[in-house]
Amino acid sequence: MFKFKYSLAVAAAVSALLAGGAAHAADVKPTKGKSLGEEGYVWHAGGGEEDAALTLKPDLNNGREVYEVCSACHQPEGWGLTDGTFPQLAGQHAKVTIKQLADIRALNRDNPTMYPFALPSQIGGPQAIADVAAYMAKLPMNPEPGVGDGKDLAHGKKLYEENCTRCHGVDGAGDNDKFYPRIQGQHYNYLVRQYQWIKEGKRRNANPDMMKQIQAFTDRDTKAVLDYTSRLKPPANLTAPKGWKNPDFQ
Repeated sequence: MFKFKYSLAVAAAVSALLAGGAAHAADVKPTKGKSLGEEGYVWHAGGGEEDAALTLKPDLNNGREVYEVCSACHQPEGWGLTDGTFPQLAGQHAKVTIKQLADIRALNRDNPTMYPFALPSQIGGPQAIADVAAYMAKLPMNPEPGVGDGKDLAHGKKLYEENCTRCHGVDGAGDNDKFYPRIQGQHYNYLVRQYQWIKEGKRRNANPDMMKQIQAFTDRDTKAVLDYTSRLKPPANLTAPKGWKNPDFQ
C-alpha cells in the first residue's frame, strides 16, 4: 500500500506561504460567473479550472500526495477540528470540493488562510484538484463531530425540515451533481461560522437562494438548526470506527 509520512515541514511552511499568498492575491481578480446572485457574488461560476477538473479521471495515488498539504490543517484523517477552525472534508462530495477549490483559487470565495495552500504552485493544476477531491471523498467520516448544546433540537428539526431539505436532503447528504455539500456530521462551530458569513455576504460563492432564505433567522433559529444539522448521522459505510487513523500517514 502506498504510504507517506506526515511532514512537519508542511505545518512549518504556513507563515511563509501566507505571506506569499497574500501578496499574490492582490494581483488576482475574481472570475465573472455564469450564475450570479447580487453584483460581486458568484454561486456557480463554472469555466476555467472547475470545468477542467470535472472532466478528468482522478488519480487517488496523486490525491494522497496532494492531501499531505491539506492535512496540516484538516488533519490526516480529514476530520478538521471541532472548534470550527477547519471543517471536516472526509466524505465530502468530490464535485463540491472541486468547486470550492476552484472558487478559492479564482478568488470567487474569500479564504485567505487556505488560499496560499490551494495555489497551483503548491498542489498543482486541475488534475491535482480532481485527484485530491476524489481522495477526500473516500476518507471515512468522523464518528464524533463537534455538536451544539442540544437544548433546542425540536425547534432545529422543524427549521431544518422546512428550510434545508430541498437542497441538502432530509439527512444532510447534499447532492454531488448539483454541488450541494454534505453537511451531515459537519462540526457545529464550523457550520455556525459559515452560516454567519453567508448571511452577512462574506462568503461570495454561496447560493443566493440560501442567502435570502436565512435573513429572517434569529440567533435562536441559527443555533437550533445548526445544532440539529451537526447531529445528522452519515451512513455507517461512510463513517470511521472510533479511534481510526489514516493508514497513509502512519
